[in-house]
This record gives sequence, C-alpha cells and structure tokens, in this order.
Amino acid sequence: MLFTRSYKLRWSLCVLLALSPLVSADTKSHLNIDNPIVLQRADPWIYKDPTTGCYQFIATSPLFDEIEIRSACRLNDLKLAEAKVIWQKHTKGAMGAHIWAPELHHFNDSWYIYFAAGDVEEPWRIRMYVLANNNADPKQGKWEELGQIKTPVDSFSLDATTFAHKGKRYLIWAQMDVPRTYNSALLMAKMDSPASITGPVITLTEPTLEWEVQGYKVNEGAAVLIRHGKVFITYSAAATDHRYAMGLLWADADSDLMDQASWHKSEQPVLSTQAELGRFGPGHNSFTLAEDGITDLLIYHSRDYLELQGSPLSDPNRHARARPIYWDAQGFPVFFNEQGD
Repeated sequence: MLFTRSYKLRWSLCVLLALSPLVSADTKSHLNIDNPIVLQRADPWIYKDPTTGCYQFIATSPLFDEIEIRSACRLNDLKLAEAKVIWQKHTKGAMGAHIWAPELHHFNDSWYIYFAAGDVEEPWRIRMYVLANNNADPKQGKWEELGQIKTPVDSFSLDATTFAHKGKRYLIWAQMDVPRTYNSALLMAKMDSPASITGPVITLTEPTLEWEVQGYKVNEGAAVLIRHGKVFITYSAAATDHRYAMGLLWADADSDLMDQASWHKSEQPVLSTQAELGRFGPGHNSFTLAEDGITDLLIYHSRDYLELQGSPLSDPNRHARARPIYWDAQGFPVFFNEQGD
C-alpha cells in the first residue's frame, strides 16, 4: 500500500485549487441542500434512478431491528417521505440482531440489499447478508433472503458494498483478522453471483494510522466513486463517536484492481470532526448525484454535539447529511473538511 498523498488541507490552500468545471465555487448555494436530509439515520445510502432522477434512501434504523426505504424526487423531501419497512429481523437464529448499514443496489434487473446482522443468541456474531427483489419498485414486491455472503475466513464481517468496473463486479467489505489484531480491515474480491465471491481476496487497507485506531482499530464503511480515470474508495475509521473520520483510497481505472500494488492511501482523513462547525464523527458515507444530474454529492452521517447520550450505539442522533464534492486539477476529490454544509 502506497501513502502518496496528504489530505490535511487548510481552507486557505483549498481555495487556490483549480476546480473542475463539474462543480463551481457557487454550486453549494445553487444546490440549496437542507441538512440534515434525514434525522436519526446512520450509514446513509442513496440510489438515484437514472431514468426518473428520483432517490431511494436506506440507512440503519436506530433500534437496529428492521430495514426501511423512503423515496423522493427532491433530496430535501426525503425527510418528509414515508418510510416503508420492507424487512424485519428474525426472532431466532441468524439475522436476528444488530441490523446494520443496509445498502440498496440495482443490477441484473433486480434490487439487492446488502446488510450486516448478528444472531439472536449471539448478537455480536456479525456477518453479511443479501436480500433480493425483482419488482420495479423496491418498496413493493417480495424481498427474498439470499443468505449469508461466505468469506474464506469466518469472522466478524460487515459493511458489504458492490460495484462494477470494466465488465467485472466486485465486493468490498470490512472484516476482523484471524489473530484479532484489529476490529476490521477492508477486503475485496470478485463476485460470481449477487450473494457470493470467487477467487483471491485482497486487503485494501488495515487500520495502522494514528487517526484510524482511536478507540477501536477500524477500517469500515467503504463506498466507491469512479471519476476522472480513477477508482476512489472512501472508508471510515476509529470509534463511532467524535473520533470517527473518513479516509480515501484510489487506483488508476485501467490498473488491475485485484493487485494490492494498484492501490494508494491518503495519510490524513478527508473528513473529520470540526467542533466549530457542529460536526462530530462524520462517516460511513455513500455517493449520489444532485438533482442537476451532474454534481457529485457526498452522503454521510454525523452528530451535532460532542457529549454522547449513552454509548455510541445507543445514541440515536447520527443524522444523514449531504454536501457537494469538488474536484482539483489532478482529478482528485476535495471535501473541504474545514467548511460546513
């Protein structure tokens, strides 16, 4: 893993960057995003319909007991949209506790939800599972349980995400190593079905940097954005309190993505707590497009206060937020860490 770029940028430096014409300096006011876009929903994921332009929103419910979807054609209307519960946890056995981080994907003419869950009898036996639905509307029809995504090592695993590139589909997920030297690293493999992987597994990143091991040694919550000849992966690290922060990996789009040497890693977080902005513990993001169909948006959660109401898991006030992504002259995303939403 190469550490070849620092993202510890100050606002005074950021304003000097040559911004891509995709996003101009006045885009933020043009977008008029009303944050938070949804209250009390962590690990937010948005799918934007390429035909209608409407949004499907899915996230972790505060009680960790069900999966719901809400829809709106305006980002600001998601908070007003009715949430439709499409699946509930089991009362015994697997998929019965800690229903975390659902993601909604559409490929092969079907909808798929990837999520993590524990067992009723062993709540911390967290593994990855898949649901499928071939109805045109993901809030309708029947969601079928495709079962657990099996990995070569059977250990704590979560936050599965999938993406396709150059005709191949990949799965990225977070998993504990066998000797338990860390809570989770990010791994990747090719997929041979919507619920299974094939071939070798590579490690994209392990929590080794100082900011990644605050409270817990964690790399998790990957999201993929392919732009400007590069494959970017954001991820989150550390404990899920104010120390939670986002990192960045990237590889050239024409490189062998299953070669570890293709991947590079930022030494500094790209988005982190900024108390003066009322942003604490930002992370576990996804990407979508703004209503203009052009501007890339970062969708993430954060709290607006430091002192937790209970523990990081019991405090429900991780709110979903959105902000535009800027691009520098080299085609890298600029997150403006020291600027508010």
